[in-house]
Amino acid sequence: MRTALIIGASRGIGREFVRQLLSAGWKVFATARDEASLQALKEEGAHALKVDVAISESLAGLTWQLDGERLDLAVYVAGVFGSYDGATEPPAAAMFDATMHANVLGAMQAIPLVAPCIESVKGKFVFITSGMGSISDAESSMGWVYRASKAALNMAVHSARNDYPTMTLITMNPGWVKTDMGGAQAPTSVAQSVSGMLGVIEKTKPSESGSFQSYDGRKMGW
Repeated sequence: MRTALIIGASRGIGREFVRQLLSAGWKVFATARDEASLQALKEEGAHALKVDVAISESLAGLTWQLDGERLDLAVYVAGVFGSYDGATEPPAAAMFDATMHANVLGAMQAIPLVAPCIESVKGKFVFITSGMGSISDAESSMGWVYRASKAALNMAVHSARNDYPTMTLITMNPGWVKTDMGGAQAPTSVAQSVSGMLGVIEKTKPSESGSFQSYDGRKMGW
C-alpha cells in the first residue's frame, strides 16, 4: 500500500486529492486546521492531522505526528489568494504577509520537515502553484500579490531540488478550477483537475525534478 500526505485538505483541491487517493487504495494522511474538517477527513478514511501552515510551530508538529512514516507522495495544497488588486493599488501589508506566509513560507518550512519521510522511498513532493505564477505568461497584474507568491513558490521548489537528489519535487498548475478560490465560472471541475494532476505526477520521472507542470500534461513557462 502506498502512502500520501496532503497538506491543506479541508476543502476543494486538497479534499479531492484525499478522496481520489483513498479510492485508489492509498493510505492517506491529511491536514486541516479546524475540528469539523478533521472529523470529516476521519469519516472519509484519512488519518487526520491538525496543522496550520500559517503557524510555524504547528507546521513543525508534522515531524512527530508523522513519526517516521514513509511517504510515496506529499502534496502541499494550502494557500490563500489575498486580493484581486493589481499594480495600480499598493498592497496592504497584512494581506501581503498572510499571502506570502501561507503560499511561500509554509511550503519552504515544510520541505525540510517532510523530506526525510519522502526520501526514504524516493518519493515525490508536489506543490500546488498556479498559471498566474508564470512570469512569461503574465498578461495582467490582477492579483499581483498572489502572482508574486506563486512565482516565489516556483523558485523555492525549483532551487530546492538540488539539495534532495533522491526526492522528486515539482510545482503543479491545477488549472482554473471550480473552487471557492476559482469561482463557479471556472471551466474545470475539481475532480477533473485532481485526476489530471495525479496522472501527471505518476508519469513524472526523477530527472524532471524541479519542473513546473500543468494538470493537462503541459510544461509551464517560468
